[in-house]
Amino acid sequence: MAALTGCSSASGTPAAPPVKSSAPPGAPAASSSASAAPQGTGWAKWGLQPLPQAPAAPADKPIKLARTGTVPVFSEVPTKDKVVFITIDDGAEKDPKFVEMMNDLKVPISMFLTRDIVKDDYGYFKPLQALGNHIQNHTVDHPVMSKIPAERQKTEVCDDQAALTQQYGKAPLLFRPPYGDGAHTPTLNTSVQQCGPRAIVLWRESMQIHDMQYQAADKKLRPGDIILAHFRGPKDLKGETMTQMFGELLSRIQEQGFAVARLEDYIQAPTG
Repeated sequence: MAALTGCSSASGTPAAPPVKSSAPPGAPAASSSASAAPQGTGWAKWGLQPLPQAPAAPADKPIKLARTGTVPVFSEVPTKDKVVFITIDDGAEKDPKFVEMMNDLKVPISMFLTRDIVKDDYGYFKPLQALGNHIQNHTVDHPVMSKIPAERQKTEVCDDQAALTQQYGKAPLLFRPPYGDGAHTPTLNTSVQQCGPRAIVLWRESMQIHDMQYQAADKKLRPGDIILAHFRGPKDLKGETMTQMFGELLSRIQEQGFAVARLEDYIQAPTG
């Protein structure tokens, strides 16, 4: 695992520029963005200002997934809705206070979990899943994918897929390579196709401790941006907790007037 940027590259950005998809990622949402939109007294409990209400999930999903063929790679969702999407990687920190926070705020997240990091406590993530948050594939043990042979790339994706499907009752439809590495390579794309996920998901911003790293030069969020964060605690956050880091993330989003929507609500899963 990397330092604070974790799943980002050494420069803090994915290995290649984003590709907008006319093809496909993801799973149908367990609940709509509107119903998951955070409101109420729970925000004051955590010392936060409420975010704007997210709009209803679009009936016509802007990203549509195909059942077979090359999987798309994307780091933002084409939408005019003033929403961003929060994704949280790895699973090392299993702070019960974060589960409490999510129960209070009902902010939708997508979790990209690494088998060998979460296998000591698969159960921690089940209350988060019960809130309607989807669990997605992030390899077995977090390698730099372009530096391992094709067969091991396949094992990394397929074995995580099998473990997460068994533990959480639903096969992940999205995959994120550690550090964003190898996302645009044919070898990794083939492995993802063979193992079941139907898209590779990168990001536009990554949350550090108090602020975000932006790929855009103006350091501003844009509609449809995907934000990367991590399940991390005081050891990696210079003494801050997971809930403090997440509160800082929500404050950065609130300051720019964005709502948080559920990524999977904007994705049409394969049909047929």
